Amino acid sequence: MKSDSPLRNDKRTIFGWAMYDWANSAYITVFGAVIGAFFTGTIMTGDTYWGMSGEALFSILIGVGSIGLLLAMPILGAVADYTDAKRRFLRNFAFVGAAFALLIAFIPDGQVPLFLIIVVVSQFGFVAANVFYDGFLPEIATDDTIDQVSSKGFALGYLGGGLYLLFALVLIMFSSDEPGAAFSETFAARIAIFGSGIWWMGFSFVSLARLPADGTGGARRSLGEYASIGFSRTIETTKKLREFPQLMMFVVAFIIYNSGIGTVIAISGPYAEDTLGLELETIALAFLIVQFIAVGGAFMLGALAKRIGPQRSVIITLVVWIAVAVMAYLLPAGNSTGFLALAAVIGFVLGGVQALSRSLYGTMIPEEASAEFFGFYSVFSKLSGIGPLIFGLVSVATGSGRAAILSIALFFVVGLIMLARVDVEEARASRDQWDFETA
Repeated sequence: MKSDSPLRNDKRTIFGWAMYDWANSAYITVFGAVIGAFFTGTIMTGDTYWGMSGEALFSILIGVGSIGLLLAMPILGAVADYTDAKRRFLRNFAFVGAAFALLIAFIPDGQVPLFLIIVVVSQFGFVAANVFYDGFLPEIATDDTIDQVSSKGFALGYLGGGLYLLFALVLIMFSSDEPGAAFSETFAARIAIFGSGIWWMGFSFVSLARLPADGTGGARRSLGEYASIGFSRTIETTKKLREFPQLMMFVVAFIIYNSGIGTVIAISGPYAEDTLGLELETIALAFLIVQFIAVGGAFMLGALAKRIGPQRSVIITLVVWIAVAVMAYLLPAGNSTGFLALAAVIGFVLGGVQALSRSLYGTMIPEEASAEFFGFYSVFSKLSGIGPLIFGLVSVATGSGRAAILSIALFFVVGLIMLARVDVEEARASRDQWDFETA
């Protein structure tokens, strides 16, 4: 990786980059802790809709929506590389996502289709913005600092998300559905959702002010021309990717184990509300525990990676994830203490596995097309949407979320086996063999 840029390892730039994680984490934390349970407990006014439980319908929404993003993400990354406009794309998609997050708070009870549409658009903005956010990482860090920089982003994200969730939890705890109460639990949830969009949008300005300015390369073109450029570069990169088996193996391993992680994050709220019968206060508290423990977990696993390497560190976390899935399956309904204990374990490994996976990937890709390759990385994340989809289908087939949660353990087992077979040094050495043609 080159190191001649004055912005590499610059403290102000790194802080600005990490602050975007702080900005969007309020939304994605509330998405898991509040929005899922808000859907199953408020928007879903009956036990089923379209013949499915709220838990199954929400997980299928996440899965189908993720898979629907497959084509868009690498195209956006390729266009960002071609136009040298990562900051502009980051800004635009972040603001779209935040604006639709605000709209979620105003959806009336029972409006299931409207809820699904608005959530999908908000999620699209969140994921698309992250393509360009991740694409900055190889530009602002070097091989010897990228693990720590990536971990700092996740740690600030968990801290920011945790602080906002603390505010949301206080709102929910002081709410009541009893007559004469100042505001109901449903109204408190709506305020929490609305505020997460404000937080996301407001702190994005702080981040954008410190990120590297867009270049002047590439003239403005029509949407059709951008799409043509994006498709052509994506197709060529896909062809070349097959010639680098170690990078390809990592990608496949990541798809598989990240499917399990994404499923746990996405369905924890609905699973706790629908299958375990837990209250919204308990669910929000569990996510709060995850957020704050994840701050220390990200830094601790970042330090561990410096000693034993990111690959071995991720393997250790996957063993823990397998145990988490099995324990969630065995957890009795109504057992809030056990649910909170599982949240603490998840918090410790969650930040580390995400940060180290991202930084490990960043050291194996060519810098000349970082946004394009992180577009692929986001595609791989969207392929991970197969996990929530499978969860939903298993839940529908068996009539229970327990069998569905147990099936998630298979993603961690298979992903662990494949990751252990990746030769990281060979993948890093192959970066200089990439041949890029001018678009």
